[in-house]
Amino acid sequence: METKMRISIRLAAAAAALAAAPALAHHGWSEYDGEKPIQLSGVIRESGYEHPHGHIRLEAAGKTWFVVLAPPSRMTARGLSAEALRPGTQASVVGYPHRTKADEMRAERITVGGKTVELR
Repeated sequence: METKMRISIRLAAAAAALAAAPALAHHGWSEYDGEKPIQLSGVIRESGYEHPHGHIRLEAAGKTWFVVLAPPSRMTARGLSAEALRPGTQASVVGYPHRTKADEMRAERITVGGKTVELR
């Protein structure tokens, strides 16, 4: 039979592993090239307003870009609603390209409907 000490250690280890899981699931921003800012303007073809980050698919510069946005709570707090990102809407984004995915970027700011929202 296990001692109370061993049970406590196992419970503490399990709790630590569960607490770390969300942090491991979230990616870092080093996969984007912060030295090469780009600006794209085009039409939103798809949008998602979900955690951990919202996104849009923006048809611009001859291709469709996957644009990673901020978390929905931040976008809402800064006045960018899910409705503002509906498909068919014109948008401009400024951000950084993914280092290995030629059609992906992380947005620093987005302009939709004449309103610019800082995402970081």
